[in-house]
Amino acid sequence: MQKLIFSLFLSVSFLTLCAQTPVGVQEKTDIAISSNSVIEFESKVVDYGIIDHNSDGQREFKFTNSGSEPLVIKNAKGSCGCTVPSWRKEDGSSTWNPGESGSIGVKYATNRVGKFTKTITLTTNADKRPVILTIKGEVRPPVKEESMPVRTPNGSPLEKK
Repeated sequence: MQKLIFSLFLSVSFLTLCAQTPVGVQEKTDIAISSNSVIEFESKVVDYGIIDHNSDGQREFKFTNSGSEPLVIKNAKGSCGCTVPSWRKEDGSSTWNPGESGSIGVKYATNRVGKFTKTITLTTNADKRPVILTIKGEVRPPVKEESMPVRTPNGSPLEKK
């Protein structure tokens, strides 16, 4: 029993000593360099309303870099394949100078019938957290052509003799 308690004590002591930072050694810390670029959107939600089947699904989110440093949009990704974002790209990213305005285009596949709410996730240098943009609306079903029933002169099967 004493051996068990002694080995448990040694294990705890060893783990405690290993967890300590030696004197004179600085710990690595993740210091975030704050960016002075700020992305401000006119609206983070685009409401398509009720639209027709296979109609134009192209819309845009307008924004301004209201910071004092250039704004870089590193990536824009739709929540599914039916939502495709587009933006000005140069070498895999895009840059807007302070005070400059721009837009993120989005195209929704309007061949899908029914209500929808989808998101676009932007990765920028303005903030560590991604910017979430939302599109919503409803696509009407396609119009079915109604034709007049055609009367056949043969009558019903019971009338035939």
